[in-house]
Amino acid sequence: MDVILIAGFWLDGSSWRGQVPALEDAGHRVHTPTLPGYAPGDSTDVGLADHVRAIVELIDDIDGSVVLVGHSGGGAVAWGATDARPDRVARVIGVDAFPPPAGFAINEDLPEVDGLVPFPADRATYFDDAEFQDFTDDQLGDFIAHAIPVPARVAKDPLALSDEARWHVPFTIIATAFPVAMMEKLIEEGHPMTAELIELDELAVIELPTSHWPQLTRPDDLAQILVDEVARVDE
Repeated sequence: MDVILIAGFWLDGSSWRGQVPALEDAGHRVHTPTLPGYAPGDSTDVGLADHVRAIVELIDDIDGSVVLVGHSGGGAVAWGATDARPDRVARVIGVDAFPPPAGFAINEDLPEVDGLVPFPADRATYFDDAEFQDFTDDQLGDFIAHAIPVPARVAKDPLALSDEARWHVPFTIIATAFPVAMMEKLIEEGHPMTAELIELDELAVIELPTSHWPQLTRPDDLAQILVDEVARVDE
């Protein structure tokens, strides 16, 4: 199986280095693209549709079905690509990520500087403490020091969705900093963010209590979950 790992904000493809070996050992072909606007020399005039298009082009270059794994904001990219190619995506795995509804912007509130969204200097204003659990001081310092500014349009553009066939694609949520109980409460209340969840034919939720960045704080556990979830495609 071809597995495409899509990083969230402030990270490039190398952020999955703790998960790639386990997936490859399980016999999968792993792709870790760095999205447009993140590589040195890239234009920063990049929108969310450009990120979706990059993943769609990668899918088109692959023979057969793929599994898309999207972390955080990368979950929106994965879902947009699924909408574009629902017949090619065998499963979507959201790492602390929902399948977002049409018109969703990943995070319009993050501060913009010259067309980019750097990691916020005042992180307490934009994140809960729980989102940083299990980071050591050194790990967190290294993450922040190497955080790649995000093209602002990626954070603020609305997600375009058009093909209801996406609802037939199985979706797994790996809930880390976002508790399952909170997700269930939002569904009960009919929160707009859960509009896609209630339309899915198949939804699995796995709890992995840790930071919002489990690929960094619980790399081996996340790797095993990904291996297990990709294996479900053949069941």
